[in-house]
Amino acid sequence: MNVQTMEEGYHYGVIRRAIELIDAGGETMSLDDLATRMNMSPAHFQRIFSRWVGVSPKKYQQYLTLGHAKALLAERFTLLEAAQNVGLSGTGRLHDLFVRWEAMSPGDYARKGADLTIYWGWFESPFGPALVMGTERGICGIGFAAEAGAEATMQDLLSRWPQAAFVEDPMRLRPWALSAFGAASDRLEPVPLYLIGAPLQIKVWEALLRIPSGQVTTYGELAQSIGQPRAVRAVGTAVGRNPVSWLIPCHRALRKSGGLGGYHWGLPVKRAMLAWEAARSEA
Repeated sequence: MNVQTMEEGYHYGVIRRAIELIDAGGETMSLDDLATRMNMSPAHFQRIFSRWVGVSPKKYQQYLTLGHAKALLAERFTLLEAAQNVGLSGTGRLHDLFVRWEAMSPGDYARKGADLTIYWGWFESPFGPALVMGTERGICGIGFAAEAGAEATMQDLLSRWPQAAFVEDPMRLRPWALSAFGAASDRLEPVPLYLIGAPLQIKVWEALLRIPSGQVTTYGELAQSIGQPRAVRAVGTAVGRNPVSWLIPCHRALRKSGGLGGYHWGLPVKRAMLAWEAARSEA
Protein backbone atom coordinates (compact mmCIF):
# COMPACT_ATOMS: atom_id res chain seq x y z
CA MET A 1 0.00 0.00 0.00
CA ASN A 2 1.36 3.41 -0.98
CA VAL A 3 2.28 5.43 2.15
CA GLN A 4 0.80 8.65 0.81
CA THR A 5 -2.49 6.92 0.03
CA MET A 6 -2.63 5.39 3.51
CA GLU A 7 -2.04 8.81 5.07
CA GLU A 8 -4.80 10.35 2.96
CA GLY A 9 -7.17 7.57 4.03
CA TYR A 10 -6.35 8.33 7.67
CA HIS A 11 -6.88 12.03 7.07
CA TYR A 12 -10.30 11.32 5.60
CA GLY A 13 -11.17 9.48 8.80
CA VAL A 14 -10.35 12.63 10.75
CA ILE A 15 -12.33 14.79 8.32
CA ARG A 16 -15.30 12.44 8.46
CA ARG A 17 -15.47 12.70 12.24
CA ALA A 18 -15.19 16.47 11.94
CA ILE A 19 -18.07 16.50 9.44
CA GLU A 20 -20.28 14.69 11.94
CA LEU A 21 -19.34 17.19 14.66
CA ILE A 22 -19.94 20.16 12.37
CA ASP A 23 -23.34 18.76 11.40
CA ALA A 24 -24.21 18.49 15.10
CA GLY A 25 -22.68 21.79 16.23
CA GLY A 26 -22.90 24.03 13.22
CA GLU A 27 -20.42 26.44 11.69
CA THR A 28 -19.82 28.21 14.98
CA MET A 29 -17.98 25.27 16.57
CA SER A 30 -14.48 26.50 17.34
CA LEU A 31 -11.18 24.86 16.49
CA ASP A 32 -10.60 24.11 20.17
CA ASP A 33 -14.02 22.49 20.48
CA LEU A 34 -13.50 20.34 17.38
CA ALA A 35 -10.04 19.25 18.49
CA THR A 36 -11.22 18.43 22.01
CA ARG A 37 -14.15 16.37 20.77
CA MET A 38 -11.75 14.28 18.70
CA ASN A 39 -9.19 13.92 21.51
CA MET A 40 -6.53 15.87 19.61
CA SER A 41 -4.61 19.02 20.34
CA PRO A 42 -5.73 22.09 18.36
CA ALA A 43 -2.29 22.35 16.76
CA HIS A 44 -2.29 18.71 15.61
CA PHE A 45 -5.87 18.94 14.35
CA GLN A 46 -5.06 22.16 12.46
CA ARG A 47 -1.96 20.55 10.97
CA ILE A 48 -3.90 17.56 9.64
CA PHE A 49 -6.51 19.82 8.10
CA SER A 50 -3.96 22.09 6.49
CA ARG A 51 -1.92 19.21 5.10
CA TRP A 52 -4.98 17.45 3.71
CA VAL A 53 -6.94 20.33 2.16
CA GLY A 54 -4.61 23.33 2.29
CA VAL A 55 -7.06 25.54 4.22
CA SER A 56 -8.01 26.06 7.85
CA PRO A 57 -10.68 23.95 9.58
CA LYS A 58 -12.86 27.08 9.81
CA LYS A 59 -12.71 27.58 6.06
CA TYR A 60 -13.40 23.91 5.51
CA GLN A 61 -16.48 24.17 7.71
CA GLN A 62 -17.82 26.78 5.35
CA TYR A 63 -17.30 24.43 2.40
CA LEU A 64 -19.47 21.81 4.10
CA THR A 65 -22.57 23.96 4.51
CA LEU A 66 -25.64 24.06 2.34
CA GLY A 67 -24.84 27.72 1.78
CA HIS A 68 -21.61 26.71 0.12
CA ALA A 69 -23.43 24.32 -2.19
CA LYS A 70 -25.67 27.20 -3.24
CA ALA A 71 -22.62 29.41 -3.70
CA LEU A 72 -21.02 26.75 -5.89
CA LEU A 73 -24.15 26.70 -7.99
CA ALA A 74 -24.18 30.50 -8.28
CA GLU A 75 -20.47 31.07 -8.78
CA ARG A 76 -19.11 27.87 -10.30
CA PHE A 77 -22.00 26.54 -12.31
CA THR A 78 -20.66 24.81 -15.39
CA LEU A 79 -22.55 25.18 -18.65
CA LEU A 80 -21.72 21.79 -20.10
CA GLU A 81 -22.02 22.90 -23.71
CA ALA A 82 -19.47 25.64 -23.08
CA ALA A 83 -17.20 23.24 -21.21
CA GLN A 84 -17.33 20.87 -24.15
CA ASN A 85 -16.49 23.66 -26.61
CA VAL A 86 -13.47 24.98 -24.74
CA GLY A 87 -12.14 21.58 -23.66
CA LEU A 88 -11.35 20.29 -20.20
CA SER A 89 -10.02 22.62 -17.53
CA GLY A 90 -6.28 22.89 -16.94
CA THR A 91 -6.27 22.44 -13.18
CA GLY A 92 -4.28 19.21 -13.29
CA ARG A 93 -6.94 17.25 -11.40
CA LEU A 94 -7.15 13.60 -12.29
CA HIS A 95 -10.51 13.45 -14.02
CA ASP A 96 -9.73 16.62 -15.99
CA LEU A 97 -6.54 15.35 -17.57
CA PHE A 98 -5.89 11.70 -16.82
CA VAL A 99 -9.07 9.82 -17.68
CA ARG A 100 -9.76 8.11 -20.99
CA TRP A 101 -12.77 5.92 -21.49
CA GLU A 102 -14.64 3.57 -23.75
CA ALA A 103 -18.10 2.06 -23.39
CA MET A 104 -19.37 -1.48 -23.69
CA SER A 105 -21.70 -1.98 -26.66
CA PRO A 106 -25.45 -2.04 -25.90
CA GLY A 107 -25.57 -5.70 -26.91
CA ASP A 108 -22.78 -6.66 -24.52
CA TYR A 109 -24.44 -4.63 -21.76
CA ALA A 110 -27.68 -6.54 -22.25
CA ARG A 111 -25.81 -9.77 -21.53
CA LYS A 112 -25.13 -8.50 -17.97
CA GLY A 113 -21.41 -9.20 -18.02
CA ALA A 114 -21.52 -12.70 -19.48
CA ASP A 115 -18.06 -13.86 -20.65
CA LEU A 116 -16.51 -10.84 -18.87
CA THR A 117 -13.84 -11.21 -16.18
CA ILE A 118 -13.87 -8.41 -13.60
CA TYR A 119 -10.96 -8.07 -11.17
CA TRP A 120 -11.42 -6.41 -7.79
CA GLY A 121 -9.51 -5.19 -4.76
CA TRP A 122 -9.80 -2.90 -1.74
CA PHE A 123 -7.73 0.28 -1.46
CA GLU A 124 -7.45 3.21 0.92
CA SER A 125 -8.57 6.50 -0.61
CA PRO A 126 -8.98 10.11 0.55
CA PHE A 127 -12.64 9.21 1.10
CA GLY A 128 -12.23 6.03 3.09
CA PRO A 129 -12.01 2.38 2.00
CA ALA A 130 -12.64 2.06 -1.73
CA LEU A 131 -13.58 -1.04 -3.70
CA VAL A 132 -12.08 -0.86 -7.19
CA MET A 133 -13.16 -3.17 -10.01
CA GLY A 134 -11.78 -3.40 -13.52
CA THR A 135 -11.58 -5.43 -16.69
CA GLU A 136 -8.63 -5.82 -19.02
CA ARG A 137 -9.73 -2.54 -20.63
CA GLY A 138 -9.97 -0.35 -17.54
CA ILE A 139 -11.73 0.49 -14.29
CA CYS A 140 -15.43 -0.35 -14.41
CA GLY A 141 -16.40 0.24 -10.80
CA ILE A 142 -15.44 2.24 -7.71
CA GLY A 143 -17.50 2.11 -4.53
CA PHE A 144 -16.92 3.71 -1.13
CA ALA A 145 -17.56 1.84 2.11
CA ALA A 146 -17.20 4.63 4.69
CA GLU A 147 -20.98 4.98 4.99
CA ALA A 148 -22.38 1.85 3.33
CA GLY A 149 -20.01 -0.71 4.86
CA ALA A 150 -17.73 -3.15 3.05
CA GLU A 151 -20.24 -5.98 2.58
CA ALA A 152 -22.97 -3.75 1.18
CA THR A 153 -20.50 -2.00 -1.14
CA MET A 154 -19.25 -5.32 -2.48
CA GLN A 155 -22.76 -6.68 -3.05
CA ASP A 156 -23.80 -3.43 -4.73
CA LEU A 157 -21.07 -3.60 -7.37
CA LEU A 158 -21.35 -7.38 -7.83
CA SER A 159 -25.05 -6.97 -8.64
CA ARG A 160 -24.29 -4.56 -11.50
CA TRP A 161 -22.93 -7.36 -13.71
CA PRO A 162 -24.44 -10.61 -12.37
CA GLN A 163 -23.20 -12.85 -15.19
CA ALA A 164 -19.54 -11.77 -14.98
CA ALA A 165 -16.75 -13.79 -13.38
CA PHE A 166 -15.18 -11.91 -10.45
CA VAL A 167 -11.54 -12.46 -9.46
CA GLU A 168 -9.80 -10.85 -6.50
CA ASP A 169 -6.55 -9.34 -7.84
CA PRO A 170 -5.65 -5.99 -6.21
CA MET A 171 -2.11 -6.00 -7.61
CA ARG A 172 -3.47 -5.94 -11.16
CA LEU A 173 -5.56 -2.88 -10.31
CA ARG A 174 -3.05 -1.12 -8.05
CA PRO A 175 -1.46 1.24 -10.62
CA TRP A 176 -4.87 2.44 -11.76
CA ALA A 177 -6.10 2.82 -8.16
CA LEU A 178 -3.07 4.84 -7.10
CA SER A 179 -3.51 7.18 -10.05
CA ALA A 180 -7.25 7.39 -9.44
CA PHE A 181 -6.74 8.66 -5.91
CA GLY A 182 -3.85 10.98 -6.69
CA ALA A 183 -0.90 9.06 -5.23
CA ALA A 184 2.49 10.04 -6.70
CA SER A 185 0.71 12.80 -8.62
CA ASP A 186 3.89 13.85 -10.41
CA ARG A 187 3.94 10.49 -12.19
CA LEU A 188 0.27 9.92 -12.91
CA GLU A 189 -0.54 7.67 -15.83
CA PRO A 190 -3.82 7.87 -17.71
CA VAL A 191 -6.59 5.94 -15.97
CA PRO A 192 -8.64 3.92 -18.47
CA LEU A 193 -12.34 3.53 -17.77
CA TYR A 194 -14.54 0.81 -19.20
CA LEU A 195 -18.12 2.01 -18.85
CA ILE A 196 -20.73 -0.71 -18.53
CA GLY A 197 -24.19 0.77 -18.81
CA ALA A 198 -27.28 1.41 -20.89
CA PRO A 199 -27.01 3.97 -23.73
CA LEU A 200 -28.74 6.75 -21.75
CA GLN A 201 -26.54 6.10 -18.75
CA ILE A 202 -23.40 6.30 -20.88
CA LYS A 203 -24.52 9.69 -22.26
CA VAL A 204 -25.08 11.03 -18.74
CA TRP A 205 -21.74 9.73 -17.47
CA GLU A 206 -19.97 11.26 -20.46
CA ALA A 207 -21.60 14.61 -19.60
CA LEU A 208 -20.42 14.28 -15.99
CA LEU A 209 -16.85 13.83 -17.22
CA ARG A 210 -17.02 17.29 -18.79
CA ILE A 211 -17.59 19.09 -15.46
CA PRO A 212 -14.27 20.64 -14.34
CA SER A 213 -12.94 19.99 -10.86
CA GLY A 214 -14.21 22.51 -8.30
CA GLN A 215 -17.35 23.25 -10.32
CA VAL A 216 -20.87 21.86 -10.29
CA THR A 217 -23.93 21.50 -12.47
CA THR A 218 -27.61 20.63 -12.03
CA TYR A 219 -29.58 17.57 -13.00
CA GLY A 220 -31.58 19.75 -15.36
CA GLU A 221 -28.44 21.03 -17.08
CA LEU A 222 -27.24 17.45 -17.50
CA ALA A 223 -30.55 16.54 -19.15
CA GLN A 224 -30.26 19.57 -21.43
CA SER A 225 -26.67 18.71 -22.37
CA ILE A 226 -27.62 15.25 -23.66
CA GLY A 227 -30.55 16.58 -25.69
CA GLN A 228 -33.31 15.33 -23.36
CA PRO A 229 -34.38 18.38 -21.32
CA ARG A 230 -37.55 16.72 -20.04
CA ALA A 231 -35.78 13.60 -18.79
CA VAL A 232 -34.52 15.11 -15.54
CA ARG A 233 -35.79 12.22 -13.43
CA ALA A 234 -34.21 9.61 -15.72
CA VAL A 235 -30.97 11.58 -15.74
CA GLY A 236 -30.99 11.70 -11.94
CA THR A 237 -31.41 7.93 -11.86
CA ALA A 238 -28.50 7.50 -14.28
CA VAL A 239 -26.33 9.75 -12.09
CA GLY A 240 -27.19 7.58 -9.11
CA ARG A 241 -26.28 4.43 -11.03
CA ASN A 242 -22.82 5.69 -12.00
CA PRO A 243 -20.58 2.72 -11.15
CA VAL A 244 -17.27 4.64 -11.20
CA SER A 245 -17.69 7.18 -8.43
CA TRP A 246 -15.16 10.00 -8.07
CA LEU A 247 -13.57 9.50 -11.51
CA ILE A 248 -16.96 10.03 -13.13
CA PRO A 249 -17.84 12.97 -10.86
CA CYS A 250 -21.51 12.41 -10.03
CA HIS A 251 -20.80 14.27 -6.77
CA ARG A 252 -20.73 17.49 -8.85
CA ALA A 253 -24.44 17.23 -9.73
CA LEU A 254 -26.72 19.32 -7.48
CA ARG A 255 -30.38 20.17 -7.31
CA LYS A 256 -31.49 23.40 -8.95
CA SER A 257 -32.08 24.84 -5.47
CA GLY A 258 -28.45 24.25 -4.53
CA GLY A 259 -29.32 21.27 -2.35
CA LEU A 260 -26.90 18.37 -2.52
CA GLY A 261 -29.54 15.87 -3.57
CA GLY A 262 -28.73 12.23 -2.95
CA TYR A 263 -25.50 10.32 -3.25
CA HIS A 264 -25.25 6.58 -3.68
CA TRP A 265 -22.37 6.16 -1.21
CA GLY A 266 -23.71 8.58 1.42
CA LEU A 267 -24.06 12.36 1.58
CA PRO A 268 -21.07 12.81 3.95
CA VAL A 269 -18.86 11.32 1.23
CA LYS A 270 -20.35 13.65 -1.41
CA ARG A 271 -19.88 16.68 0.81
CA ALA A 272 -16.29 15.70 1.57
CA MET A 273 -15.55 15.31 -2.15
CA LEU A 274 -16.99 18.74 -2.98
CA ALA A 275 -15.16 20.35 -0.09
CA TRP A 276 -11.90 18.60 -1.03
CA GLU A 277 -12.09 19.91 -4.60
CA ALA A 278 -13.23 23.40 -3.62
CA ALA A 279 -10.47 23.79 -1.06
CA ARG A 280 -7.81 22.65 -3.50
CA SER A 281 -9.06 24.94 -6.23
CA GLU A 282 -8.72 27.93 -3.89
CA ALA A 283 -5.63 26.88 -1.94
